[in-house]
Amino acid sequence: MPFYVMEWKMRAGCPKKAFECFLGTGAPFPGVKMQRFHAPGSVNGWIIAETDDITAIYAHAAEWAEFLEWNTTPVLPDEEAGATAAKVFPEFAK
Repeated sequence: MPFYVMEWKMRAGCPKKAFECFLGTGAPFPGVKMQRFHAPGSVNGWIIAETDDITAIYAHAAEWAEFLEWNTTPVLPDEEAGATAAKVFPEFAK
């Protein structure tokens, strides 16, 4: 299942409204297995999301776009990155 790192930063002037929405709803992320991390001060953070449905990633980012700026990056675990690198550079594969 694909993984995404979603980095967020609160927009200027939005922390109070963002906290109100987050604390009121818990920021559900339907269809996505995820872990959410907050930096001290809670004005930025990260979500490690796992899903086959990229539209769920889009929907969550769009839902919170009023309060947050997003940078979303698809990522691979070591096993998949290593297997792909071994195909590209077979001379280095074990």
